[in-house]
Amino acid sequence: MKELFNKINNISLVSKIFIGIVIGVALALISPSTAASMAFLGNLFVSALKAVAPILVFVLVMASIANQKSFGDTAMKPIIGLYLIGTLLAALVAASLSFLYPATLTLMTEVPNVSPPEGISEVLSTLVFKIVQNPVTALMEGNYIGILAWAIGLGLSLRHAQQSTRDIIGDLSDAITAIVKFVIALAPIGIFGLVASTVAATGLSALAEYSHILFLLIGSMLIVALIINPILVFLLTRANPYPLVFKCLRESGVTAFFTRSSAANIPVNMQLCKDLDLDENTYSVSIPLGATVNMGGAAITISVMTLAAVHTLGIQVDIGTAILLCVIAAVSACGASGVAGGSLLLIPLACGLFGIPNDYAMEVVAVGFIIGVIQDSAETALNSSTDVIFTAAAIRNKALSTE
Repeated sequence: MKELFNKINNISLVSKIFIGIVIGVALALISPSTAASMAFLGNLFVSALKAVAPILVFVLVMASIANQKSFGDTAMKPIIGLYLIGTLLAALVAASLSFLYPATLTLMTEVPNVSPPEGISEVLSTLVFKIVQNPVTALMEGNYIGILAWAIGLGLSLRHAQQSTRDIIGDLSDAITAIVKFVIALAPIGIFGLVASTVAATGLSALAEYSHILFLLIGSMLIVALIINPILVFLLTRANPYPLVFKCLRESGVTAFFTRSSAANIPVNMQLCKDLDLDENTYSVSIPLGATVNMGGAAITISVMTLAAVHTLGIQVDIGTAILLCVIAAVSACGASGVAGGSLLLIPLACGLFGIPNDYAMEVVAVGFIIGVIQDSAETALNSSTDVIFTAAAIRNKALSTE
């Protein structure tokens, strides 16, 4: 039994989720009544996500800002600028595709009656009142806008605290991340229950919906990787960007696709920067930083999944609100957890912009884990390869300007 347990434990999370999907679909086709009874496993997983997500966002963002170092290297400023601009543009691309090819979802939770915002003024008004909500109430009610605001405020204040205090905040962040990893490790069981009960109730049509969402996600990521990033590099270096882009995709993106972790891909990126003959003093800082804040793929995931929920509920979105969504997706993506699937837990933050209930938003997160077999790998490949692309572009631009 111990040997069997060790073999199961050594199987990757992606493989376990894939096995859970296959078994869930098979059970639903063979015995729909039995599959329907498996819904409690999916509900249990969604409830666990609801429990950890608010405190994760609060502690992770607060710790990230509190422990952020100031950078004296002038090359770091354009790199950070590229990280932020690239993440925002990724969200805009995802939102544009989502409006051109809107996707909807079939979920177990009854579709709630949500009063759609009448325009950007109402959205901003709601946003302001959510920001000033009592932090304890925000955590209890899952008000992610308020949670984010308090996390940013406390993080900025704690930057001036003693190092020992900031170390404690960092340790707390690591502890919360460990709990999140445990919950995500249960994803295969929860996904099995969700897929089995959903397919038993709706047939295979739900799987077609997942393929539509994957089309939006992968399509957005390809546009960013092959069009947006090269344009940004060209504007900075005035040179053909594609040799650099393809080299980074080949040597960093492919590895990140299979590791599904930007943090785990840091050594690969450091070696790639060395091979590109970049300034070590700069890339030794920018690459670890990029693994934390350069999250264009995460911004795409948050935008696409949020707009899928919006379209399912029939909420009309004007241009101003869509842009605000992209800004929130970009900001929240910068605080995405370093664990696999961490960006999915930030979807409720963006859903809160439209007044979508937390229960419904968390089931959207669960759908994200179902398609995460492909989505999370592609997201990590984009995030990690872009770290090197932007670092190389900024360093080369600095070298040109000093000649």
